[in-house]
Parts: sequence; C-alpha cells; structure tokens
Amino acid sequence: MEKIPMTRAGFATLDEELKMLKSVERPAVIRAIAEARELGDLSENAEYHSAREKQSFIEGRIKELEGILSLADVIDTSRLSGAIKFGATVTIVDEDTEEEKTYQIVGEVEADIENGLLNIRSPLARALIGKDEGDSVEVSTPGGQRSYEVLSIRYV
Repeated sequence: MEKIPMTRAGFATLDEELKMLKSVERPAVIRAIAEARELGDLSENAEYHSAREKQSFIEGRIKELEGILSLADVIDTSRLSGAIKFGATVTIVDEDTEEEKTYQIVGEVEADIENGLLNIRSPLARALIGKDEGDSVEVSTPGGQRSYEVLSIRYV
C-alpha cells in the first residue's frame, strides 16, 4: 500500500485520538451497552440501539486510524528549507483583494482548511509547490481565476 505523507503534528494528533478512543470512548460505550441491556427488552430499547450505533462508529474510526497510522510517512519539516514543498508554512497575499492568508501544506488526512492546514492535493497547494518567495501563482477556484503572491516560506 502507498505511504501517507504526514507531519509530526498530524501524526501526534491522530495517535492521540486513537488512544482516547481506545482508553476512554470504547470502555464508556461498553458500559452504556451493559446498562441498557439491564433495562430489559432490547427490541424497543432506544438507549441500547444508540449505544450500539456509537460503538459501531468508534470501532470503525479505530480501524481507520490504525490503518492510517500504519501507513504514515512522517516527514520532519524542521529539516527542510528552500522552495515550497510538503510541510511548508506559506504566507500568501491575494493580488486582487490584498488579503493575506497563511497555510501549512499537509497530507490529506490531516488537512483542515479552517485551521490553516492545506491539503497537498488541493489546487492551491499544487500551484504553490516549487515556488519561492516573491513568485506569483494563478489558481482556478470555483469563484474564478485567483492570483496570489508568495510572501514568506517557513519550515517549522
């Protein structure tokens, strides 16, 4: 199977979620199922069905996280430098609106645009890869063509 590129922070976040699911959420849902069983008839027991549904979700997420973490290719971004590549924290400015934004280019599983974590497979990230400070990029977005200038590149 193909390795999944990931930052140290992304790996740590997913690993922490896995530990929490196994040590806190799983035992809690098992207790909830046991308590619901004590209430009697399971066919009409909403608490039982709700707990079983939650257990199914938790077990599915545990399997998903274990699979992702087993394929993780953790990249130490602090050792990188130069042009934009995976792990770079990039500050760009929209050449039309003068709006500045800062993103870190990360793997697909850790991407979270609301928190500035840009999926490496996104059109913006693909346009930025290989660029240096001062370079301009053109990106096709749902709202039309956008032009950005790279203001700074950092590797943390």
